[in-house]
Amino acid sequence: MINLLKCEISNTNLLTPLTNHQSKSNLFSSSTFSLLQSRNLSSFPNHNQSKIFFSLKSKGKAKGSYYSVVKNTLDNRAPAKVIIEGIVVLKKKTLSAFKEDVKSKFVHSDDVLIGGKVSFQLVSAVHTDPANNYKGKLGKLSYLEKGVKTITDLADDELAFRVRFDWDEDIDLPGALIVRNDHDSEFYLRTITLKEIPRHGSIHFVCNSWIYPAKYYQKDRVFFTNKTYLPHQTPAPLCKYREEELEILRGEGKDQNEMLLEWDRVYDYAYYNDLGKPDKGKEYVRPIFGGSAEYPYPRRGRTSRPPTKKDPHTESRLPLAKAKDVYVPRDEKFAHLKLSDFMGDTVKSISQGVFGMLDAIFDWTPTKFHNFKEVHDLYEGAIKLQDRSFLDKFRKLVPTAFLKALFRSDGADFLNYPKPDIIKEDESAWRTDEEFTRQMLAGINPFIIRRLEEFPPVSRLDPVAYGNQNSSITKECLQGNLDGLSVEEAMQRNRLFILDHHDIVMPYLRQINTETTSKVYATRTILFLKEDGTLKPLVIELSLPHEKGDKFGAVSELHAPANDGIKASLWQLAKAYVAVNDSAYHQLISHWLHTHAVMEPFIIASNRQLSMLHPIYKLLHPHFRDTMPVNTVARQIALNADGLFEQAVFPRQYVVHWTSSLYKKWALTEQALPRDLIKRGMAVKDSKSPHGYKLLIEDYPYAVDGLQIWGAIETWVKEYCLFYYKTDIMVANDPELQSWWKEIREIGHGDKKDEKWWPEMKTINELTETCTTIIWVASALHAVVNFGQYPYSGHMPNRPTISRRFMPKTKKELKELEKNPDGVFLKTVTSQLRTLACLSVIELISRHSEDEVYLGQREPGWTSDAPPIEAFKRFSKKLESIEKEILDRNKDPELKNRVGPAKLPFTLLCPSSGVGITGRGIPNSVSI
Repeated sequence: MINLLKCEISNTNLLTPLTNHQSKSNLFSSSTFSLLQSRNLSSFPNHNQSKIFFSLKSKGKAKGSYYSVVKNTLDNRAPAKVIIEGIVVLKKKTLSAFKEDVKSKFVHSDDVLIGGKVSFQLVSAVHTDPANNYKGKLGKLSYLEKGVKTITDLADDELAFRVRFDWDEDIDLPGALIVRNDHDSEFYLRTITLKEIPRHGSIHFVCNSWIYPAKYYQKDRVFFTNKTYLPHQTPAPLCKYREEELEILRGEGKDQNEMLLEWDRVYDYAYYNDLGKPDKGKEYVRPIFGGSAEYPYPRRGRTSRPPTKKDPHTESRLPLAKAKDVYVPRDEKFAHLKLSDFMGDTVKSISQGVFGMLDAIFDWTPTKFHNFKEVHDLYEGAIKLQDRSFLDKFRKLVPTAFLKALFRSDGADFLNYPKPDIIKEDESAWRTDEEFTRQMLAGINPFIIRRLEEFPPVSRLDPVAYGNQNSSITKECLQGNLDGLSVEEAMQRNRLFILDHHDIVMPYLRQINTETTSKVYATRTILFLKEDGTLKPLVIELSLPHEKGDKFGAVSELHAPANDGIKASLWQLAKAYVAVNDSAYHQLISHWLHTHAVMEPFIIASNRQLSMLHPIYKLLHPHFRDTMPVNTVARQIALNADGLFEQAVFPRQYVVHWTSSLYKKWALTEQALPRDLIKRGMAVKDSKSPHGYKLLIEDYPYAVDGLQIWGAIETWVKEYCLFYYKTDIMVANDPELQSWWKEIREIGHGDKKDEKWWPEMKTINELTETCTTIIWVASALHAVVNFGQYPYSGHMPNRPTISRRFMPKTKKELKELEKNPDGVFLKTVTSQLRTLACLSVIELISRHSEDEVYLGQREPGWTSDAPPIEAFKRFSKKLESIEKEILDRNKDPELKNRVGPAKLPFTLLCPSSGVGITGRGIPNSVSI
């Protein structure tokens, strides 16, 4: 066989006929020989003679010559057989709750995988094979061998196995690996590392995927190396594999109505048409959210369950005990112990009638607390049960994790929770005006407050439908509390602010107050910025729809701060109604809609349109961890008819209607922190200020810390993207990227496809800002709304989610308020035991798991490109520096909004955290 090599050599004097005694070093310079090595000439084929063609360039002219090269002059012996060693890391199928027993169970259950059951084939990134449909040339089959005990950096649930490949020079550089499972059970493949490949060194495959038996797949599983390629840069032998993998993930060839099974790897879209249960009765009917102008919504992942009997457009729900088995692409499902246990237990606990059981158990108990001592007993002494005969039945009903959240000892103490941070240092500090306003800047929903730009505040609701909804607050209500300034002067000096929930609540208020047990107001709160940087509340406006009808406008009452007497009690109630509005907005909009729901289409589109070889897939993938399974569980137990949200948040059966109405106002671009701050009038562009923005409230902890985190993410994303995209044209001409963006706009967020704010995705700047925003939302924004829930909302009076009575009006009600203000307060706000059961969920989802992956952390070997790795290291170091600065700021007594009367420091944007409820830590993704 004759091998022909065309290679450029500048020094023609190097070319002389070979003699029997010449060596490679005599013939070629080191640089030239290196070039030949890279072109497969370090060892010639095992034949007597090969011909090498050299295309020579001398003085601009090409010359050609043939030289006979006798193989035996270089090596009289046949080359030794080369064996490539590989290490395969597998993870156990189901995790044991007892870590010390994991490895023994792993070996016992997975030793059967060796001995020809699991095979591997290398795929060349250099040579195609006509016999393989012109895809990469395949190496010989190799099989999983016995375990490797010398590796020490494995997780407790992992073990390493060996695989050995007979090296084939025709493979040259492996670009992919085919894995086939001929065993009858699936296994989780973490990584594969090949050692000392000739001329290429080690090659790493990051797999992180479940491998099911081959009978379930139409095509064998393919994994690519950790090399990153834009589509046009992909080696030709890998192009078809890249295309086929995306076709599988898109579910091409599968019927849309076909039931998806656990081994399917299909990412597809569906409407939120699985929240109702019409077969159970009319009260359980819910609209389809998404796909209509009336009820727009982000898309969810397709599950393809059969329709209900009474409504062919409503997707049926699995039995509640099996709700955790709703289809999610297998690689998206929880693979870590704590979350797996929690989600399973929580689903069972809530879905199997805990609320009803509590009602039955406590039918002798009033539906309210009489005083704050009874509330504090939840944390200090718990509720002492008079009758323990039901305990055996209750324990059978409630599985482990939820049971532990309810019973803290031998069963005598029920609903005994850890003390939330908001009352650890001072049990009454949450009631102060200072703490009430501080949480608008440094709590778990610091995204609503804005600068007051019009006075009196003006409504944006349609006056034809809702009449006059403008504020009834007058200048006289504020004058005398503005440090000598007039209202106009205070506004000009950026000293007046507003927490405005009026327009977002009013459209649903009549339905809520007449068709549910909630009794809620639409609220506006005016605030004044004092010289010490803190906010002072000036007036709260409580509004209801006119009793004659919506078109007659709002009926409002005003309440001002007071320190004693019945006015002080009314003021405390007014603040509670504001907190009810704010906590519902926090849970349903800031948290669920603006992080969980809006991110899911990005996850689906990324898996459908961006190859795992694509740089943007590699950039964003860590920020999608666990989101789809969390959202799936939310649809089963929280958003569904009579679910957790309908039980515990004031819109009740209108919770998803409400989120749908506010999705109409959502814009991805406005989720970027700088744009959000500017839109709310909380910041202005200023080139002299850090990060290019000047805050109008300098001591605004969320914004101060957030701009630092945002800036670090933005710098990292820019450095990363600029490594792969050198020009705007490369962005515009990237077919996968453009398909990804088109699908997000037109399908994933299809109800908003015609919005003008969507970036065109034609420039590097548009790409980097979009990716920065996605990472910000999935990591930092979600961290603020989620991991501070128990520290702030664990004490329900501080963040009540429901109000059950209107303001006292009659003489009898006012007399009761005067006599027992705390009793009236607790009778008004959330206090039923079924809501306290929800507190168990808040406690659990506020915890960090042991295997949490935080911002600035990534799995080793995620890419083979050195510059992005170095850029990521700088990003991680920057986050460490920011964390130190945050903790230092919290020690500054001049920054009064960072700690406040409750002595609760703002740490929600500290990047790192330990395990448990810490009130800090930024995980990479929208998880719990």
